[in-house]
Amino acid sequence: MTRLLHCCALIFTIFAAPALLAQKSATLLAPTPPMGWNSWDSYGLTITEDQFKANVDWVNTHLKQFGWQYVVIDEGWYLQHPENAGTKGADQGYTMDASGRYLPAANRFPSAGNAGLKPIGDYVHSLGLKFGIHIIRGIPKEAVEKNLPIAGSSFHAADAANTTDLCRWNPDNYGLKANAAGQAYYDSLAKLYASWGLDFIKVDCISQPYDAPEIHMMSAALKKSGRPIVLSLSPGPTPIEQANDVRKYAQLWRISDDFWDVWKKPTGDTSAFPQSLTGQFTKLEQWSPHVEPGHWPDADMLPLGYLGPKPGWGEPRHSRFTEDEARTLITLWSIARSPLILGANLTQMDDFTESLLTNPEVITVNQQSSANKPVIQTASTVVWTAKGENGKQYVAVFNLGDSEQTPSYSWKDLGLSETGYAVRDLWQMKDLGQQSALKVTLPPHASALYSLR
Repeated sequence: MTRLLHCCALIFTIFAAPALLAQKSATLLAPTPPMGWNSWDSYGLTITEDQFKANVDWVNTHLKQFGWQYVVIDEGWYLQHPENAGTKGADQGYTMDASGRYLPAANRFPSAGNAGLKPIGDYVHSLGLKFGIHIIRGIPKEAVEKNLPIAGSSFHAADAANTTDLCRWNPDNYGLKANAAGQAYYDSLAKLYASWGLDFIKVDCISQPYDAPEIHMMSAALKKSGRPIVLSLSPGPTPIEQANDVRKYAQLWRISDDFWDVWKKPTGDTSAFPQSLTGQFTKLEQWSPHVEPGHWPDADMLPLGYLGPKPGWGEPRHSRFTEDEARTLITLWSIARSPLILGANLTQMDDFTESLLTNPEVITVNQQSSANKPVIQTASTVVWTAKGENGKQYVAVFNLGDSEQTPSYSWKDLGLSETGYAVRDLWQMKDLGQQSALKVTLPPHASALYSLR
């Protein structure tokens, strides 16, 4: 009998277990780093339905075939007058339903009507893309002042609100109490968003400082919504001490404050905002042990291309990153497996930026590599390695200095076992032949990305 049971167990392992693993992989949210576009870097609070659809159309035509799929309306979609946001006491025209949930402003999203953002979600899905929005954690102050009922429950807004808890940079909402009423409010949001066809939600003012109760409640609400919705937490830096907790409840979490088109902060500037590109090297190294399918430390959006007409920071402009710096940005995000969320105004895309976003060999590093880690770190030179499929290795080399450098390393220096490799330059998509060591000349702020066999 024992032998029979062992035999049956072996048969299950051979035939059934792989099927169960495949099923688990198929249901995992964000099995690879999400790739997409977000409105904040170019439109701030102000994007309209027509502007959003124009960018969605560009993603569909130019980027979808390379794996880009999420399109996200960032902050303020419920404001009738977002232009008043910077004026104290000015009417911004908040739009919400009778249950204290924000609704899209009809003057900016005319298709919304009683269906909310569902018509826009339907449009996104008709193109084979995925739809997302941004929210601020908590419950609108106006809902609390009116003590509106919480949909699907016997609670009211005052039961859920923690009126002593305000986001330090956006006073629109109160935080939620970690009680049944707070959970009911998030449940009502998740149910509404599922009815709109959401695939992605970015919850802001929640990961720095780390608000574990609200993260847990939002995660639970999304799981009960009946729709798979990716949860992204912002802004950062998410405390590294919360790595185990955040991986249980979210698919993405920001590792820094807002990242913008700044190469390096001036000496002595220790402010968190804006985060610079050189500053992200340390953050990504710190979080590299915590990268895993379904859970991605997020180095923030890609401020490339044209940032306008109403960027979330600064004046309308073409990204201040040079071409070398822009390539370094994509190389770092790819070798570290950060989500790739573009911030450019896609309707004014330039050829060079498009070329960065449509290199299939670089995208493969972001989507399919593993064991990603830095192996060399000096003041001016950084080297990351990663593993690819079928024995392939990846190496990324960065010159953080302000003068040309020629880094040279043996493969052993990089922790690689072979004495020689067939090297391919992924940005140039060019084979370089068999090499006994790594040697490359890099201009200031430049990088290179190779595959090795």
